[in-house]
Amino acid sequence: MSRWRQYGVVALSAAALAVAVPSGTADARDHCPATRGRVACVDLTHQRMWVQDGGRTIFGPVRIVSGGAATPTRVGLWHVYWRDRHHFSSLYHVPMPYAQFFSGGEAFHSVPYPLSEDPASHGCINMTSRDARILWGVLRLHDEVRIWGRKPGT
Repeated sequence: MSRWRQYGVVALSAAALAVAVPSGTADARDHCPATRGRVACVDLTHQRMWVQDGGRTIFGPVRIVSGGAATPTRVGLWHVYWRDRHHFSSLYHVPMPYAQFFSGGEAFHSVPYPLSEDPASHGCINMTSRDARILWGVLRLHDEVRIWGRKPGT
C-alpha cells in the first residue's frame, strides 16, 4: 500500500480534478497548469487546496481556512522557503505545527481545533492536523505555491 493510500489520499487525474475542485468563474486548471512539476494549489474562493505533480493530483483537495478581511492571504505565485515541523509563532504566541512558509510569515499549518471554529486566519492557510501532517510529507523546499481567488465574505 502506498504511503498516501494509508492516509486515505487518492491520486486524481486532471479530469477528476475538474470535478473534485469547484471551478467557479475561473478554471482551476488555469491557475495550476498540468505542465508544471509539483505545485500546491490554493483556491481561496472555495477554501480548498491540493497538490499536483504534472497532471496528477497527489494530495487533496482538502478544506482550508485562509485570511480574513483585515489579514487576507496574499494571492500570487510563491515558493516554499522554510519548513518547521514544531514552529511556534513569536508574533501571535501560538503553535503552528507542520508549518511550511511560502510568503513572508504566511504558511500552511495545522490548527488544534475544528476548521468550522476558525472563521479566518492571519493570512496563513490553516488545515486540520491530519491534512497538515500529510502535506508535510508531500511538499518540499522550493516547491511552487499558487494562490488565487478571494475568500467569500471578504
